[in-house]
Amino acid sequence: MNRLDFQELAELRLKESKALLATGFPDGAYYLAGYAVECALKACIAKRTREHDFPDQQLVNSSYTHKLNELVRLALLQDELKADPTAAINWEIVKSWSEQSRYKQKGLVEATELLNAIDDGAGGILPWVRKHW
Repeated sequence: MNRLDFQELAELRLKESKALLATGFPDGAYYLAGYAVECALKACIAKRTREHDFPDQQLVNSSYTHKLNELVRLALLQDELKADPTAAINWEIVKSWSEQSRYKQKGLVEATELLNAIDDGAGGILPWVRKHW
C-alpha cells in the first residue's frame, strides 16, 4: 500500500462510518470512524518514506499498529497537534478509539461524538491530518 491508497481508504472509511450512523448502526460507525483516522495517519507516515530510499526497519515495524497515539508520534505530528487548540480538544476524544471497539457496543452518543471530533470542519482530526498527508 502507498500513501494514496491510505488517503483513499481514510475517505472511504469516513463515508462508510457516516452511512452506518445515518442508518442506525452506531457501533459499526464508531468502529470504522477510528479506521479513517488510522489510515489518514498511515498516509502521513508513508509521506516520510522517500522514493528509492531503503525504509528504516524500526519505523516500518512500528507502523503496523492500530494505536492512534503511536501513529501520531511516528508521523511526527504530536507537536503540531498540541499547537492547534481545536484539533487538540478533538484528539482527546479520538485517541480513545481502539480496534477493540469492534467487540463493544458504543451507542449513538459515543459514535456521534467520535464522528464529530473526526470530521468537525477545520478543527476535526481528519481535516487537520489532511493538511499533513
